[in-house]
Amino acid sequence: MPKGVVNFVAGPGGSLGSALVEAPSMRAISFTGSCGVGNWLHAEASKRRMRIQLEMGGKNPTIVLADCDFASAVENVVNASFFSTGQKCTATSRAIVEDSIYDRFVAAVVERTKKLKVGNGLEPGIDIGPAIDQAQLDTNLRYIEIGRKEAGEPLVGGHRITGGAYDKGYFVAPTVFANVTESMTIAQEEIFGPVLAIMRAKDFDDAMRMANNVPFGLSASIQSTNLSRVFDYIYKMEAGLLTVNLPSAGVEYQLPFGGTKDSSFGPKEQGPAAMEFYSDYKTVYLKY
Repeated sequence: MPKGVVNFVAGPGGSLGSALVEAPSMRAISFTGSCGVGNWLHAEASKRRMRIQLEMGGKNPTIVLADCDFASAVENVVNASFFSTGQKCTATSRAIVEDSIYDRFVAAVVERTKKLKVGNGLEPGIDIGPAIDQAQLDTNLRYIEIGRKEAGEPLVGGHRITGGAYDKGYFVAPTVFANVTESMTIAQEEIFGPVLAIMRAKDFDDAMRMANNVPFGLSASIQSTNLSRVFDYIYKMEAGLLTVNLPSAGVEYQLPFGGTKDSSFGPKEQGPAAMEFYSDYKTVYLKY
């Protein structure tokens, strides 16, 4: 690309965001971040009729049905919940499990989580790195304390890891809460950390209702070998990125990416959708 087409500017989000939005030459904004900042940007952009694209929060569910490939479902939930330290907008933060396999599934997830290695992500054999900064560490620990008050002690994790090399980073043990209900804070608000809430559903319909009962709609996953249920989920799930028998956290960059409800606004990111967002089209009628 020619020099100056792409520029990287680092600094405080508030002051930089204001400067960019207020710049007379600004014609479009693509934002990834919190709902609060996204809503502010949308209001400011609307004043100037600027093109805007917003990718915001998620509270992504993985539905686990009794007919699933059990071992694969456990691995997919642990992968999507804890790899990248939960710091992915598509990470699974709610596992909604059918009642008949609930206790067995919880026990298996806890055992698998205990085997995860936390440490410097640049070292071989490490599964989970640190939180990105002090603010995110504080957020993780605050939500863990909220979880304790709402759902009781976590079955695994629930603390900061310290001592030795751990003192050089913001490390949190991967944390699993069981018996989480829909009204609990840890079932409704995005944490963006290694905290998983496991919820009990009576059946598929109950699981779908619970999965959609949040303000967000970014990504979702289902673990099932029943193709009829899978297609019901595809049609009824209120999310922009759906996976089947895979982790919820993963994207292909050639495909459109974006969510519904409070998770996204405007055109999708990536692939042909991104080309559309960054293009102005002219329709020309010419007689000669």
